[in-house]
Amino acid sequence: MPKTKNKQKTIIIKNAALHNLKNIDIEIPRNKLTVITGLSGSGKSSLAFDTLYAEGQRRFVESLSSYARQFLERMTKPDVDLIDGLPPAIAIEQHKPNKNPRSTVGTSTEIYDYLRLLYGRIGKTYDRITGNLVRKDTAETVFESLEKLDEGAKLLLSAEFDDSLTTDDLSKYIENGYYRLLDSENQLIDLESDGIPSDFDTEKYTLLVDRLIYRTDEENKTRLIDSMEKAFSIGNGRIRLVEISNNKVHRYSNHYEDPESGIEYGEPDPKLFSFNNPQGACYKCQGFGRTIEIDENLVIPDRSLSIEKGAIAAFKGDTHSSHLDDLLDIANKYEIDTAAPVAMLSDDKYQLLWEGAGKYIGIDGFFKKIEEKLYKVQNRVMLSRYRGYTTCKACGGSRLRTSARQVFINGKNVPELINLPLWKLRDFISSLELNEYEKQVVGQVNEEIVWRLQLLVDIGLGYLTLARLSHTLSGGEAQRISLSTALGSSLVGTLYVLDEPSIGLHSTDTKRLINILYKLRDLGNTIVVVEHDPEVIAAADNVIDMGPGAGEKGGEVVFHGTVKELLTKGNTLTSDYMKGLKKIEISTTKREGNGKSLKIIKPKENNLKMDEVEFPLNKLVLITGVSGSGKSTLVHDILYAGVKRFRGGFKDKIGKYQSIIGVEHVDNIELVDQSAIGKSSRSTPATYTKVFDHIRDLYSGLQEAKQLGWKPGYFSFNVAGGRCDTCDGQGYITEDMQFLPDVRLECEACNGTRYKREIRNLEYKGKSIVDVLEMTVSEAKGFFGDHKNITPKLQILEDVGLDYLKLGQASTELSGGEAQRIKLAGHLETKSNLKTMFIFDEPTTGLHLHDISKLMTCFSKLLDEGHSVIIIEHNTELIAAADHIIDLGPGAGYLGGEVVVTGTPEEVAKHKDSLTAKSLKKYFEFYYKD
Repeated sequence: MPKTKNKQKTIIIKNAALHNLKNIDIEIPRNKLTVITGLSGSGKSSLAFDTLYAEGQRRFVESLSSYARQFLERMTKPDVDLIDGLPPAIAIEQHKPNKNPRSTVGTSTEIYDYLRLLYGRIGKTYDRITGNLVRKDTAETVFESLEKLDEGAKLLLSAEFDDSLTTDDLSKYIENGYYRLLDSENQLIDLESDGIPSDFDTEKYTLLVDRLIYRTDEENKTRLIDSMEKAFSIGNGRIRLVEISNNKVHRYSNHYEDPESGIEYGEPDPKLFSFNNPQGACYKCQGFGRTIEIDENLVIPDRSLSIEKGAIAAFKGDTHSSHLDDLLDIANKYEIDTAAPVAMLSDDKYQLLWEGAGKYIGIDGFFKKIEEKLYKVQNRVMLSRYRGYTTCKACGGSRLRTSARQVFINGKNVPELINLPLWKLRDFISSLELNEYEKQVVGQVNEEIVWRLQLLVDIGLGYLTLARLSHTLSGGEAQRISLSTALGSSLVGTLYVLDEPSIGLHSTDTKRLINILYKLRDLGNTIVVVEHDPEVIAAADNVIDMGPGAGEKGGEVVFHGTVKELLTKGNTLTSDYMKGLKKIEISTTKREGNGKSLKIIKPKENNLKMDEVEFPLNKLVLITGVSGSGKSTLVHDILYAGVKRFRGGFKDKIGKYQSIIGVEHVDNIELVDQSAIGKSSRSTPATYTKVFDHIRDLYSGLQEAKQLGWKPGYFSFNVAGGRCDTCDGQGYITEDMQFLPDVRLECEACNGTRYKREIRNLEYKGKSIVDVLEMTVSEAKGFFGDHKNITPKLQILEDVGLDYLKLGQASTELSGGEAQRIKLAGHLETKSNLKTMFIFDEPTTGLHLHDISKLMTCFSKLLDEGHSVIIIEHNTELIAAADHIIDLGPGAGYLGGEVVVTGTPEEVAKHKDSLTAKSLKKYFEFYYKD
């Protein structure tokens, strides 16, 4: 027999030339972990995503039927001669989290689906009033429940009447031989001799079906069961058994209800626990968890105010101030501190503000009175002012109807479980003791839940809950969830392409990430990771270093081999930093600042539980700690929101805190986040930074343009004039394909350039306006020379490490880190006497170690101008360069929210309990051995 050919062990790429890639040839080993690294803009994403993944996805789509292809995104063939040995590809990118309000961590990881299956199969329903187990009774189960009775016990068996029964209907029962009733005292009433009671009510009376003697022999058992079946039939499924000896009543029902309370429930089923299904969704909020009601954040917009200072906005003014007076009058009796910030009131005292007491009707009572007179215009205006989306009162925000909320396993229902931290949920599910029947039904489901939860915990997301909304996750959290979901599905023979999975991870959690990548690899998958983190690079089986520069200066493979070869033979920027030959220079003297600070007293939002935290001004302050330790809550929800509201112009929800001291020292506050700089392809780095305004002025000032009367607007693709009339400056035409997805075609009139031919023919130094938009920042800077209005703006973009960006690149194609640095460039250019506090959230996203040093220079410029810089960051290099560190922790979720240590990097590194300290100590020992 001939030998079969060995399966190809590498992915072969020949002549890849997309974007700035310079016709590269490379072989990537299969079933290995390959890291692609290099400077920002060196071509990493072009190789990994736009070439490797794009071709894998294109081949997959092309393999489907024409019917299936219409529902999938079509991908154009990348500019490459050959890609061979390519397995099916999955990309896990840094993208905006799902904004669907129904999407949660539970649904996106599929754990909630398994949880629904678990509760739908072995969950038990308990009545919300009596607490009794809800079940359907049959004649057999009723007989079994009588085991406690003495042999020979005398019983009266009666059937309950339907609520709609009338006295006229009783004659039908008499005709069938049932002419005795039992009253509420269990006394017999003979309808033939006594007649129908004058106070007849279906609640007071039942129909006697039989008199029984309880015996366990087969003959009596058969009679008892037959009688009870007949009673169930007559009583519409509801019967009563009365012990004559003690007049004790036992109620039974063959409906899924508790006979004592009469509340009927839906039977446990996986659909019952889905808030996306009408069968399980709360009737009031339709499964969203929120309804339009009186919003407490609008009624009490600033919880740092006291009741006396007007915290309750609805009671301000003369019209409704009497309710405030009533509250102040009862305050002493109910021990309400009216001089303290509302945020500091205990839960029961805060609830009293809403429910009222004594002569004070409460906020709820106040709005109820308003609603009673909606015919008044001022009342309708008042309600509209204080209405907003608030937690649904019917389901408490759980999204599920009552029947689902009353199903329990080991004392916990679904809403309780989905609000537990994932590590606690894992412990609960893994500790369930199942009997043999339950093991057969849900044993595998139980194992699957534990397996998937363990993956999320291993990847550092144990602090999240299944109820957490997907759109509130950071990019790094969303990517790690996608990674764990991919591992949970146990695919083999697949190519996974990841975009900086270490973003948002504390250095202590990076090892967990690496272990997850190893698990994915060991299943038989090929992992390609675009990454800058030295620890991830060091863990790779294979390293591809792109460079040597960015943009046009990049696009080449400057190193390809193992980590060992990189450290011994490598001669690149990456190898120099990993060997310690290069490092980010850290000043031995820290900035003194301006001697002032901003202090937050008792921040209590989410998991925060510190007494106070102080931010020194005119310093580089780093907020550190593991993911979920409370950094974003402290900085975004309290620091930024609180100062912004003090300065005016912030109307969203603010986190709970007692007070902020020192706000007067900050003239302005800016949050420089990673949101897009524009929402359409018309927005570009050139238009956002306004450098395009000066370029258009330059072109409109040319002699030929003056003669033709072309103003600066003629060189804009956003307004009519010089832009292409066919595509309105878009560069493409959208064709409606009716039942197929719309297709974008390059505009034939302008060939995708956006401009009319006459505009394209006008040149400055041999280059048209179209040519300028195709230039990188670095190229444009050299082209425009010392032009005083253009070159300085381009220089700032180069300073923040964006010299490789094209001026006309669509903002929708920029990464979050690039968008953040463009915003930073805008602030660096703006000169102001106002002392601003700048807040950055992980500005090192997408940056090589060499680029971080450029970023440090930009932060120094802001500080030199008297501003303050607050940064949330996990990057050890940037943390080591800080003037002051505020380290939160010690853990995540409810284990975090405290200040572990503050001080300079050197002081923090000496702390024994700080996880950040361990990373810093290791960093200092490697780079500063002396």
